[in-house]
Amino acid sequence: MEAITEVLQLESSTIKEIFGELDGFAKKIEKAFNVSLISRDGELKIIGDQKNTSSVRELILSVADSLKKGKEITEQSMNYSIAMTMENKLAAASEADNDLICFTTMGKPIKPKTIGQKQYVDLIRNKMIVFGVGPAGTGKTYLAMAMAIKAFKNDEVSRIILTRPAIEAGEKLGFLPGDLQSKVDPYLRPLYDALYQIMGAESFQKNMEKGLIEVAPLAYMRGRTLDNAFIILDEAQNTTPAQMKMFLTRIGFGSKAIITGDATQKDLPSGTESGLDVALKVLGKVDEIGFAKLTSQDVVRHPLVQKIVNAYEDYEKKEKRKDRIGKGGSKKQTGQRKSD
Repeated sequence: MEAITEVLQLESSTIKEIFGELDGFAKKIEKAFNVSLISRDGELKIIGDQKNTSSVRELILSVADSLKKGKEITEQSMNYSIAMTMENKLAAASEADNDLICFTTMGKPIKPKTIGQKQYVDLIRNKMIVFGVGPAGTGKTYLAMAMAIKAFKNDEVSRIILTRPAIEAGEKLGFLPGDLQSKVDPYLRPLYDALYQIMGAESFQKNMEKGLIEVAPLAYMRGRTLDNAFIILDEAQNTTPAQMKMFLTRIGFGSKAIITGDATQKDLPSGTESGLDVALKVLGKVDEIGFAKLTSQDVVRHPLVQKIVNAYEDYEKKEKRKDRIGKGGSKKQTGQRKSD
């Protein structure tokens, strides 16, 4: 196929950022799209076939636009942009980055960074109950927390309730030293950390003392009706079916509930069914409930986390295939013995 050349006029500093340290980003782009990138005096040449040069042109202009907006280009963001370009989803990914939720106390904007996160945030806006399911690092809890604080500040709800099952200690907290609050605090610490970062420690403490923000283990939800509240159930994969049903039936008028979890990281006793797994099966056809299924593409932590998630996903798929083959083999052997 005949090679063509696309020429872009860009600032030398912009081209330098796009190429990355030691031309690392440029090499990624060249390898992914089978093109050559040549930079000289503010001119960037893209050499390759028609389709790939056109794709790379779109990618580079998108990255250049992000730089104009003050966004830092990282290995993770470049990998994601390349992946979205290859799937013809770059425009949708750019739209996600424009959806500002709020700012942290340090002035850092909180916004969805991937298409999956954007869909998750939109579901939270539009549905009364939302399940956010996906691997570690996909922003499930953090984005839900940001949406809760925004709703609270805008007087859309009168209080925020954050809860987790304290299953890591098998719910047997009596052996730990201290009062009940000090025993459950370690399991709720990730929720506190997000609140401090988004709301600020002082504001959090004031609202906590007034009872407008509550952070408690799941067992505290029993027997209550939660009206006009934004409720987040975190680590839902560690609930039992009975606990999940109890939680979902607490939700009252004017409330919104977000249930987050990672089905691959259960800490339940062996043989215990997860309340999250059951709820996804039982409630899948209820229109008023939203389901966001985040993937390794939505991981927004260090790039190594994404690689770890992918490696585990590949390993688990291989193990499931082995199990299926093993079961199929044993059935065949059983059948042979019967016929003999």
